[in-house]
Amino acid sequence: MMPVAILAGGLATRLRPITEKIPKSLVEISGRPFIFWQLEMLRDQGIKKVVLCVGHYGAQIQTAIDGAADVGIEVMYSFDGPVLLGTGGALRRALPMLGDRFFVLYGDSYLTCSFAAVQKRFEDSAAPALMTVLRNDDRWDKSNVVFQGGKLIEYNKRSPRAEMAHIDYGLGILSREVFAHAPVDTAFDLADIYQELSLQGRLAGFEVDERFYEIGSPQGIKETERYLSTKGN
Repeated sequence: MMPVAILAGGLATRLRPITEKIPKSLVEISGRPFIFWQLEMLRDQGIKKVVLCVGHYGAQIQTAIDGAADVGIEVMYSFDGPVLLGTGGALRRALPMLGDRFFVLYGDSYLTCSFAAVQKRFEDSAAPALMTVLRNDDRWDKSNVVFQGGKLIEYNKRSPRAEMAHIDYGLGILSREVFAHAPVDTAFDLADIYQELSLQGRLAGFEVDERFYEIGSPQGIKETERYLSTKGN
């Protein structure tokens, strides 16, 4: 299984005041910080290595994980530095730790799809990147993907349109080559890379049918807690 980059460097402004003094990854969900739920989920998926891309309050995340009992998975840290780099810039900075191909997971997502199946779809494609998508129809957030006939036609986070019935599920796979022209230590958004690749026909798609869970909003926290409370600690 490929390593996983977790994007956990954002400011989490939608969760304030909860996140005024702690990062989103350490928000307590059903009895423990969310990052431990993520690491357990990844371990159970067969993942051996995680690189946490951290920025805002990132040292707190490292302290919490390093001070915990063995989490059963190798965890490394890539810090933004004095300036937040955004999702794209953070991944560009972490490339030396990630290798040639890697999963990308948002720091507020808990997903139940098969990572092995997603990896196989990527390996069977000729594309340098893949995005998992879910038929959403604006149920959980604004749909932003045109996915037809098993192909991802367009991803557009900034200007979604009526014909976009699917949504970015929260898990992707990227190759090092997609960052070939990306500036080092400069802030940019992963969404722009995904959009450009989709318009070039170079972004594979993998449709899942399980809903996603996220803690990026108060309502998302409630739904995620409800789900994870059934799993125990």
